[in-house]
Amino acid sequence: MPDLGVVVSFGRFVRIGPAKQMQEAFPRLEAVALPDQLLMPGLIDAHTHLTQSLGKALAFGEPSEIFRRIWVPMEASLRPEAAYISTKLAALEALRGGFTTVVDAGTRSDSGLSAVAQAVRDVGIRCVLAMTCNDLHHPSGNDAFDIIAPEAARHLSAYEHDPLIVPSLAISLPEVGSDRMLSHLASVTREADKIFQTHANEHLVAVERSLVARGKRPIELLASLDALNAHTLLAHATLMTPREMAQVRDAGAAVAYNPVASSWKGNAVLDAVMLHETGIPFALGTDGTRYDAFRLMDAAETAQRLTQGIAKGDSSCGGGWMWLDHATHLGAHAIGLGSSIGAIEEGKAADFLLLDLAVPEMQPSWDLSWELVRLADRSQIKAVFVNGRMRLWEGWPIDWNARALIEDVKRIAREDIVKAPIQRIHLPSVEHRRL
Repeated sequence: MPDLGVVVSFGRFVRIGPAKQMQEAFPRLEAVALPDQLLMPGLIDAHTHLTQSLGKALAFGEPSEIFRRIWVPMEASLRPEAAYISTKLAALEALRGGFTTVVDAGTRSDSGLSAVAQAVRDVGIRCVLAMTCNDLHHPSGNDAFDIIAPEAARHLSAYEHDPLIVPSLAISLPEVGSDRMLSHLASVTREADKIFQTHANEHLVAVERSLVARGKRPIELLASLDALNAHTLLAHATLMTPREMAQVRDAGAAVAYNPVASSWKGNAVLDAVMLHETGIPFALGTDGTRYDAFRLMDAAETAQRLTQGIAKGDSSCGGGWMWLDHATHLGAHAIGLGSSIGAIEEGKAADFLLLDLAVPEMQPSWDLSWELVRLADRSQIKAVFVNGRMRLWEGWPIDWNARALIEDVKRIAREDIVKAPIQRIHLPSVEHRRL
């Protein structure tokens, strides 16, 4: 690899070029040599739920629509302190896993978004932060739209000068949004140049509910309401028909591909390679399963190989480079931030990782793209930078006490999560083993 240098100023890359030229151009700056280190863009988690981190281990072995039995009752039980601690834990995990940007799909906590926003700032991760705008089955009944719409407008303008937070609006599922609300959110986010998020076509039962209630599949419904556009981000979209895929492509909408969530919940696997080849933007998401960017890329490629590639004799499934691209700069475009993040380029935000390549797993090197997808892991991450500022060194924050956070997590779990009316279908492993 070439011996390159970068210059960062006020949170952005200002110059990139051969190291010798950079030293000559900036003689007053002290050069920091990084032998055997890869300076690479921070990766993007395009779909997660930050306030669910305290319950992540409750979802193992659970079928399909776990949000009804685990996430809704758990999030509803969160006090503001618990929402803050949960977000802070998730954000720390994400940074440790190589993510410098996360896209939060909205919380069901009544504690509001202020605790979530504060935790994101305190940890120092970039966040697309959604406000949930479900108006059907809302406690206020027929007045729900008139209550929610002004709040949504305020949310879109609340973070205008925030260096880390970008606002977004969301409907949990199309089935919990009225036609009026779905059309409205798609319109106002387009006008504000922000993204509208919704889970779509993830579960067969959700597709069937949509057909029964509204005569259309979820993505068909969105298209009919003009709620698909270049600012729409569809989470999962695993059960797209060819017609729906064409609707997504023609609208310029994007998809968040969540391969680990598909595996853990037993859902279908999105044909992501087909999306790539047909020009549909997509990014990779964790869905809050585990915040490890390298394991996510490996899972993304492996899921494609097992569900699509083997049957077709496709031994490449896009190649290593494709997964890296969709985890970085192509993923940035999918979440509406392509002009500011996702690449080591002059003018873009200095969100990057220092990755140790002098480890047995990465030597000898013949094809770095494939090696990063198949062989790399988060233990190689030496440092994480967001907006030009070092946030982690060797996995831990340099300016706040993460060990104390872990103790807070244990306490909050005892106080809040244990009391939540969560319903698990399967017994914990220790009890299951005794059967």
